[in-house]
Amino acid sequence: MSRLVVHDAATKAVELDTDNATAIAETLAAIGVRFERWPVVSLPQGADAEAVLDAYRPHLDALLGQTGAGSSDVIKLSPDHPQRETLRTKFLDEHTHTEDEVRFFHEGSGNFILHVNGKVYDAHCTAGDLISVPANTQHWFDAGTHPSFTAVRIFTDTSGWVPHYTGTDMAKRFPAAHGTPAQA
Repeated sequence: MSRLVVHDAATKAVELDTDNATAIAETLAAIGVRFERWPVVSLPQGADAEAVLDAYRPHLDALLGQTGAGSSDVIKLSPDHPQRETLRTKFLDEHTHTEDEVRFFHEGSGNFILHVNGKVYDAHCTAGDLISVPANTQHWFDAGTHPSFTAVRIFTDTSGWVPHYTGTDMAKRFPAAHGTPAQA
């Protein structure tokens, strides 16, 4: 289930903890982040990248037309992936990108955690969630120690995905939240 936890970055106090998709979308929109739910298409377990892209083509074509992004691909990460720790570690520290980071989760889940205006927004995204983190937004991504997800990545230029690390300890101070929200 999708979840958003918002903390005060200085005190760590929880200001919001919700699994309400409308509340998540409205809260994130206030900081320029797009969040929406798409219907999950039923595909065979382990469907290849082309099948995933074809299944979501109408949504992707509309999104690419709105954003001007050029293309999309699929990334899959499983608990038995030989490079899972290396891939996890690459995006676990606070960083920015020079273009929007857009992900749609077909299967599994992961947390996009954003540090904006003195607050930390921890968005736990699950199957059916689309999130677009604006360029130059301080954030990190964590899919956990046993990552399991299939996500569509949408981009204009893959060079925009190079992480530019901030050098802060924010990701260590605010590890990803998982599980059921304390309040709706």
